[in-house]
Amino acid sequence: DNQVAIAKAGAIPPLVDLLTSGTDVAKEKAAGALWSLTGSSDNQVAIVKAGAIPPLVKLLGSGTDVAKENAAGAFRNLAVNSDNRVAIAKAGAIPPLVDLLTSGTDVAKE
Repeated sequence: DNQVAIAKAGAIPPLVDLLTSGTDVAKEKAAGALWSLTGSSDNQVAIVKAGAIPPLVKLLGSGTDVAKENAAGAFRNLAVNSDNRVAIAKAGAIPPLVDLLTSGTDVAKE
């Protein structure tokens, strides 16, 4: 599975770093890549352990429309794991996710 191979190659920590240190486009791409990698349950745990939740929450509030869409998609998949759901809620992701339901793009609303 390519998702697992990408994670095993060490891609998750640099992607998480880009969520805070990259350009707007880099943040969009990093959030999108993390969203793609969340298809694997092992990667869901690894992404949270790498510290992705706080910067993804920040993107929900202040990122570009594409970054918000990608962050919301990543949270959708990360929330499959019950431990991740608790961490996502504790990090404050719920209010900005609810805001996307009314103010976000059509993709973000999905």
